[in-house]
Amino acid sequence: MQRYGAAFSLVPAVTVMVLVLGFPISEWVGMQYPVVHAEEQSNPTFQTVSSPQLNQMLQRKDFLLVNVHIPYEGEINGTDAFIAFDKIDQSLEKLPRDKNAKIVLYCRSGRMSEIAARRLSELGYNRVSHLSGGMIAWKSAGYALKDH
Repeated sequence: MQRYGAAFSLVPAVTVMVLVLGFPISEWVGMQYPVVHAEEQSNPTFQTVSSPQLNQMLQRKDFLLVNVHIPYEGEINGTDAFIAFDKIDQSLEKLPRDKNAKIVLYCRSGRMSEIAARRLSELGYNRVSHLSGGMIAWKSAGYALKDH
């Protein structure tokens, strides 16, 4: 047990060198990982809006509001289109041809709209947003939903 004591006492020092000083421990252990700079990452980008932000945006509406939730569970007043989140890339005819057009997506909880927003971003739409927390957050914030 004592022969391992010296090795374990080095763990805090090595951790400090790696975390604080940025020491490249991968060179010690022979592992190499590619360095990816932020500007080289292929992560699509989209914005997240809160319920109060969306409510304010709806006062001067200049965007397409799309409900992507399946199955239908209500909607926010001002909704322009209904497109299933998992069919968004097969329903581009319902979206503006201009990939600079503002599009706001929402669903019940925010998960489906996040998936759809990511997909639209991957397809080149660069002004896509989704409602954080979806209709659940919208209703919790005191805003009304429309039922059909």
